[in-house]
Amino acid sequence: MFKLTRFLRAYKKQVILGPIFKLTEAIFELIVPLVMANIIDVGIKNNDTGYVLRMGGLMVLLGAVGLGCALTCQYFASIASQGFGTAVRNALFRQMNRFSHTEIDRFGTPSLITRLTNDVNQLQYAVAMLIRLVVRAPFLAIGAMVMALSLDLQLSIVLLIAMPLIVLVLYLVMTRSIPFYRVIQKKLDRISLVTRENLSGARVIRAFSKQKQERGRFAEATEDLARTSIRVGKISALLNPVTYVIMNLGIAAIIWFGGYRVEEGALTQGEIIAFVNYMTQILLALVVVANLVVTFTKAAASAGRVNEVFETEPSVQDTVECEAQAVPGAPKIDFQDVTFRYQSAEEAELANLSFTVEAGQTVGIIGGTGAGKSTLVNLIPRFYDVSEGRILVDGVDVRKYPLRQLRTKIGMVPQRAVLFTGTIEKNMRWAKRDASEKEIRRALSIAQAAEFVDKLPDGLQTQVEQEGKNFSGGQRQRLTIARALVGNPEILVLDDSSSALDFATDASLRRAIQKETKGMTVLIVSQRASTIRHADQILVLDDGRLAGIGRHEELMETCEVYREICLSQLSEEEAGR
Repeated sequence: MFKLTRFLRAYKKQVILGPIFKLTEAIFELIVPLVMANIIDVGIKNNDTGYVLRMGGLMVLLGAVGLGCALTCQYFASIASQGFGTAVRNALFRQMNRFSHTEIDRFGTPSLITRLTNDVNQLQYAVAMLIRLVVRAPFLAIGAMVMALSLDLQLSIVLLIAMPLIVLVLYLVMTRSIPFYRVIQKKLDRISLVTRENLSGARVIRAFSKQKQERGRFAEATEDLARTSIRVGKISALLNPVTYVIMNLGIAAIIWFGGYRVEEGALTQGEIIAFVNYMTQILLALVVVANLVVTFTKAAASAGRVNEVFETEPSVQDTVECEAQAVPGAPKIDFQDVTFRYQSAEEAELANLSFTVEAGQTVGIIGGTGAGKSTLVNLIPRFYDVSEGRILVDGVDVRKYPLRQLRTKIGMVPQRAVLFTGTIEKNMRWAKRDASEKEIRRALSIAQAAEFVDKLPDGLQTQVEQEGKNFSGGQRQRLTIARALVGNPEILVLDDSSSALDFATDASLRRAIQKETKGMTVLIVSQRASTIRHADQILVLDDGRLAGIGRHEELMETCEVYREICLSQLSEEEAGR
């Protein structure tokens, strides 16, 4: 947790003054039993109503000042804890946005969400408790013991026996329950994962009538968490009964032995009451300490998970500051003996790929499922870095570009069409903030989206629901293509982004891109042979290797893999044989 204290630097005043005010409240709380003892021994004993009222007023004053100090501390604790939580959450979100696809794959989206929400909330709560109770509780326990010792050393032996017993109970309960709190955080990750899968895959679950099985899977995850929580709850439930038994036995012993001390004249009745109050204060302070141990144990587990994110360096580093200069006459894209393997994989996903793409060319990329088509195009904008070899764009290694400059050159349309909440117009301006309406409408027209957008009652101002769920799959794909085109990129990557389009719309889209985007280099990843057959160059991937490269007619003659793909989708006449 100490690694995260840097986020509290802006709240030094609150972190220092908060405990001071709480300490002041604790001092007043320790004085109250002495005032009560005087009320009994002097006011009530002598039937002095005026003295009772004066001391009663003093108690009210001590309570009011203590309450003011407590509220002030609470105010400072709220400012510091909420500010700390906000700062950590913002920094964590920035760090997550620095991650390449490799780190996101390793952590998993549900785990990152849990760390950003639940874990930061645990830390935020721990900071509040740090300011409010870390100083007060131990001070109150020790202070009550000192005050009791100052009243009568012999009777304090009861406290000296009871206090270690209470501490022993706290130790036994804590050592058995703390490990479970670390496990609970991981089980929350599991629930988050199952929930996310069910919400994002609701249509698939219903299509296969798997609601019952998914309810069972969710129930299993929640029951697993419940079993662990109940187990730790049973252990923690022993804390209050056992400690209160010890406390009540201690109070009984104080009254029993205190009676003899009163008879001897060594103690007064009021001092016995003060002893009982100090016994109660010690117990309550120790219970608070035990709860603080639980709180900080949870926070330590959360801090470890949060620090794991902070300490993870992105595998794709944006270390270049000055813009790269294109090499005149160089190919637009140049793969030089490129090999790539995922971090956890032993075998290479792509192996020894070498090819060039000239500016203005349309290149088709085809291959079986898992051949590495998407991985190939994801290497160009550095979503991942190559394991071996290098990729050049305009004659410059992609690793020598600032990420912003490199990605401005490339318009990516991923397999999964993702839109964001807001209007269609706002979504269209992702690549170019100051895009005019004319530029947006041109992009929509090329993407074959203008027709259905113009029919919408609000047109470009139509609200997009979460992930664009108020549009069909084909409409979402066309809107994402238009979004990429608005930026007028030098390289347009269509990663199987027309799979939801009918053949006529797909053909119209390809014709419009070819006609309206002169000079733009287009990479089309597709499972459809008809989509890429007219490309200037076709790359055929087979199990991560380049099985063939050339035009459609050449590959039909020279590449067995390509021929099999074409003939599985087209007749021999359509395939041009």
